Amino acid sequence: MDLRKLKTLIDLVSESGISELEVNEGEDRVRIVNAGSAAPVGHMVYASPAPAQAMQASPVASAPAEIAVEAPAVETGFVARSPMVGTFYRAPNPESPNFVNIGDTVKVGQTLCIIEAMKLLNEIESEQAGVIKEILCENGQGVEFDQPLFIIG
Repeated sequence: MDLRKLKTLIDLVSESGISELEVNEGEDRVRIVNAGSAAPVGHMVYASPAPAQAMQASPVASAPAEIAVEAPAVETGFVARSPMVGTFYRAPNPESPNFVNIGDTVKVGQTLCIIEAMKLLNEIESEQAGVIKEILCENGQGVEFDQPLFIIG
């Protein structure tokens, strides 16, 4: 698949507001995920529009819901975030030890974890030296772009 087709597909995904598009063309397979398309908190997205009568009869449905969520106690320190959408792994394979554990001292450039995205394993390196205070993801968990992964103190 040529780059012009890919650019066109990316533009279509970003303009249309869809969250994901997968295209198979012969042996080529492309999956485009729009990370910025998530619905805002308190809004619901419907696959088919609700009847107009139901929307007028329920004024509460048109106002955004106020949701009070207690934030967990946040450790102070540098927050290492995910640079991509993918699957979080703490070790290079199931038989190997974890790259880092809570209490480990890390240096700049040291591998913290792997994020698998589209069958590629991407090593995530520490951007700051310090001690791992908290690991915010479970092994094998899906992560989003800019999601906090580690707190380094």
